[in-house]
This record gives sequence, structure tokens and C-alpha cells, in this order.
Amino acid sequence: MTTTTNRRTSSRAPRAASPAPVVEEREPRGARRKRETRARLLDAALRLMAEKGMEGVAINEITEAADVGFGSFYNHFDSKDAIYSTLVDNVFEEFADMLDRLAAGISDPAEVVAVSVRHTILRARHDPVWGRFLIREGFSAGTLSRGLGHRLLRDIGHGIEAKRFAVADPLIGFLAVGGTVLSAIAAELNYVIPGAAAAGVLEELGFDGEHIPERTAAMLLQTLGLKRAEAEKVATRALPVAEATAEED
Repeated sequence: MTTTTNRRTSSRAPRAASPAPVVEEREPRGARRKRETRARLLDAALRLMAEKGMEGVAINEITEAADVGFGSFYNHFDSKDAIYSTLVDNVFEEFADMLDRLAAGISDPAEVVAVSVRHTILRARHDPVWGRFLIREGFSAGTLSRGLGHRLLRDIGHGIEAKRFAVADPLIGFLAVGGTVLSAIAAELNYVIPGAAAAGVLEELGFDGEHIPERTAAMLLQTLGLKRAEAEKVATRALPVAEATAEED
């Protein structure tokens, strides 16, 4: 008699192989140190140049403030002019690019200017060193051809072309707007922010230091030709906020 052995066949699908673990690529130690040293040099240069200007700062002051050897400076920058140029790009160009992204969906030239003005003052409020550097270098050589100055001149021009602004002299309009923004930042840093050197002075003089970004934007829109009521309405619209700069008034 033949004996038949019954074998059970599994109906389950073959077990899938576990995915290979993802191995995070670690930044080489030398590259990380170089990046960190460069960042310390830039931070030190920004703080010193915001206080004394580019001409008033020596390379050895930058390296001492950054706690970096003097010779290491030249591993990152060819000269003091080179580190200054990098700072200008960081302060003016990168921030101006961010403003362009914020205003990309706004069709009203008046609101574009208001958003840029408010965000610039807010950025200075939250980063006083940045603000002081902007005050010192805001009208430096090249302002009209790059960074925040270039964008502002462009945005005023768009408003004139769209007949939203009534400005007889675009250059003087630009100077009026730019100068007022820098003055508003100076007021914020000197009189308004916690720990300001002259905190309380505005109140003693009978002035209100609240809502300076919106008030500045409203006044500038009036300077550019809007009626007061409309300028104030535009200047207090909901402010688009970048993910990386969640600034609240």
C-alpha cells in the first residue's frame, strides 16, 4: 500500500525584505568646522560694522571678536572688503529676495510697498544688530542697483506706471521713503524696544511709540499720493508672513 503524505501549502505571500536602513550622511568634521568658523567671522563683522562702520573696523578686531586665529580669516575671505560685501549680500540681497517672495501674490503696488516697509521695520525690531547695520549702510554706494534700495526704487516705479502713486520725482520719492524707513528703525531701536537706550523719551515728549511699522507705511503711502484713509487701510491689512520669519507686531 502506498502511503501519501499530505503537505500543507502556505497561502501567505512571501515576506517582503525589510528596507535597508537609511544612513544619514554626516558632514565631515573639517567641513563643519570651516562652516562654523566662517559663520563666527560673519557674525563678529556684522556686530562690529553695525557699531563702527566698515572703515572703523580692523581685521584683527573681527578675528578677536570671533575667537578665531588671525591667519584663519584668509581661509574664508580675501580682505575686509570681501567680508563686508558678503554681509551686504546677507543683509540686503537675501532679505530683499524674501520680500519679493512675500509680495509675489500681491497685485496692488501700494500694498507691496506697505508689506516691504512693515517687514523691514519688524526685522530690525527682532534683530537690532541687523537693523543698525541697515541704518549705517542703507544709502551706501550701490544702493540703487542692488538689494533693498533697488527693490524699493523698482516698486515705486511700478506704482507710478500703474497710476497708483503720484510722484513727480521718483528719485526724491525713493529718498523720502528710504530715509523715513531708516528713521523709523532708529526710533524703534533707540526708544521703543525693551532695553532701548532712551526708553521713555517718546512718552515724555507726548508721543506714542506703538504700531510704528503700520504708521510708517501709512505715512509713506500718503507721501506717494494715496489719501489718508486709504493709506491707513492698506497699511493695516493682514501681513503675509514668511515661514522662517514669523514676525508678529
